[in-house]
Amino acid sequence: MAACALRRGLLSSVSKYNKKPTQRLLSVLDSSSVFEVNRPRLQCRACGLAGGVQQRRFMSSRPEGKILETVGVFEAVKQHGKYETGQLFLHSVFGYRGIVLFPWHARLYDRDITPPMSDSKPEPPGAHGSKEVKGKTHTYYQVLIDTRDCPHISQRSQTEAVTFLANHDDSRALYAIPGLDYVSHEDILPYNSTEQAPIQHELFERFLMYNPAKSPPFTPRDTLKAWQEKNHPWLELSDVHRETTENIRVTVIPFYMGMREAQNSHVYWWRYCIRLENMGSEVVQLRERHWRIFSLSGTLETVRGRGVVGREPVLSKEQPAFQYSSHVSLQAPSGHMWGTFRIERTDGSHFDVRIPPFSLESNKDDKAPPAGYTF
Repeated sequence: MAACALRRGLLSSVSKYNKKPTQRLLSVLDSSSVFEVNRPRLQCRACGLAGGVQQRRFMSSRPEGKILETVGVFEAVKQHGKYETGQLFLHSVFGYRGIVLFPWHARLYDRDITPPMSDSKPEPPGAHGSKEVKGKTHTYYQVLIDTRDCPHISQRSQTEAVTFLANHDDSRALYAIPGLDYVSHEDILPYNSTEQAPIQHELFERFLMYNPAKSPPFTPRDTLKAWQEKNHPWLELSDVHRETTENIRVTVIPFYMGMREAQNSHVYWWRYCIRLENMGSEVVQLRERHWRIFSLSGTLETVRGRGVVGREPVLSKEQPAFQYSSHVSLQAPSGHMWGTFRIERTDGSHFDVRIPPFSLESNKDDKAPPAGYTF
């Protein structure tokens, strides 16, 4: 709240003096988060400021003092096409600084859109409703998150980590790379910077190199290309599922992680990333989760519990979104998951938000376990 108030004060004081078309990104050194002051034609999800002016300023956090410093200069948002490797950006919902590693093309199944009956994806067995959803190609990006911003988004998002099954004999171990996220095209707010290392992440200099002759001036190293090619089956997202209930939108992205042998049987593992967004103005809080997990082996499991990942996040106009990841295993190469989140209003009443059904599919090809990022 203090950050939003600070933004409004700065906007009213600086916008009347900034008449140049240059769109600068500013860093305020004692703010509590990375956040947007203004951007045209779009609304700031962090504080609700409406777009419509051409001057745009951003602020990000550093603890030393109260000096404003330039972070970079805004670029035009791409309505079509895709952003290239090395593109600097601010996340329009969570506000962190990041850089694009590479794009993916996913099938987006949006249950808020009523499609024709042809080319639709059927419901899994036992799922709620009978609505069929058509998949539409959509661009997502694998990105690095600036580690300086991770502490300030921890209440709204886990510091995302891509997880694999570890490439050794311990079948219970997981392998994780922190500070990686998957970002939808519309969440990218591009900017450029004259810094040769504008993003702080342990993989930045290993994956990217500065080349002022290129645009963007950060180009992929051979290590990034090799890492992407080697771990392609565990990095690439294929399906994204979205559904809105009473202004609460749930987006699910499942990832296959691999298979392990345990007690003479095969156990298949998946990671799934979930984002909840409050698209309305009412303050609500997630209280419970209710999952149904169907396995191709014929089992149907029910899971109930308080909150998600040990938390019960509040979704408000100031902080409208929460994102987390979890894992699931089946003793079959495929299955489905669906369910509901129990949401509480400020008056104590509740309603259930549907989690869109999504498939758990293992890789069809017999590929080697994923490798780590050793250089």
